[in-house]
Amino acid sequence: MSFSNKVIWITGASSGIGKSLAIELSNQNAKLILSSRKMAALELVKKACKNSSNVKVISLDLEDFTNLKPKVDEAISAFGTIDILVNNGGISQRSFVKDTKIAVDKRLMDINYLGTVALTKEVLPHFIKNKKGHFVVTTSIVGKIGTPLRSSYAASKHALHGFFDSLRAEHFKDNIAVTLVCPGFVNTNVSKNALTGDGTPQEKMDVATQNGMLPERFAKFMAKAIKNKKEEVYIAGAKEKLGVYVKRFFPKFLSIMIRKLSVT
Repeated sequence: MSFSNKVIWITGASSGIGKSLAIELSNQNAKLILSSRKMAALELVKKACKNSSNVKVISLDLEDFTNLKPKVDEAISAFGTIDILVNNGGISQRSFVKDTKIAVDKRLMDINYLGTVALTKEVLPHFIKNKKGHFVVTTSIVGKIGTPLRSSYAASKHALHGFFDSLRAEHFKDNIAVTLVCPGFVNTNVSKNALTGDGTPQEKMDVATQNGMLPERFAKFMAKAIKNKKEEVYIAGAKEKLGVYVKRFFPKFLSIMIRKLSVT
């Protein structure tokens, strides 16, 4: 599959993985719709793309998940269709279960899970009508493995796997593909923006995140996974990938390993 002239809608496109993926896909001649809450940042991403005339920006707040249909209509009208929806928008967490207010749990689920699901459900009829489409979802390695300080974040990402695995099975005959992309540590602002127990941003970068894969490199792997319509892919360091397989075959051993992780 070539990305040339494919219409690809990316949420969470103002920074990090979304921004790098947008630039990578623009270099492969895709037509892009870029969304997030930060319009000024989106305009900068648009300017960084290869052909800005093939880039449309649309403001989008996933937390406002009951009002997404007008955004979908606007996205479809931008180029007349949508070929691929990249559900990349979301927010992370850094707090112990005992210190996390239930309002924070709710906000993580509203943005990461319900926002993504609501947007997907609004786009789905368009894909069914066209008898083709591709949902790409940025989940996480913690969508497979729960780790300390990320309880609600992990829960929201686990939930995405359940939903999109079901959607894939239901709409296989409609020629609709689903790719679940599980990042490990990527050097973005995700940890700076992560919510603490009282709902305020952490405002500092984790060491592991700082030492993570560069988003530009990550985007190349992600684009390849999308092109090949992989069902699930782990784009991460060796230790993170190993954890997924240890969880599958030796879950008790992984539990012991996770207990020893630094949580400071």
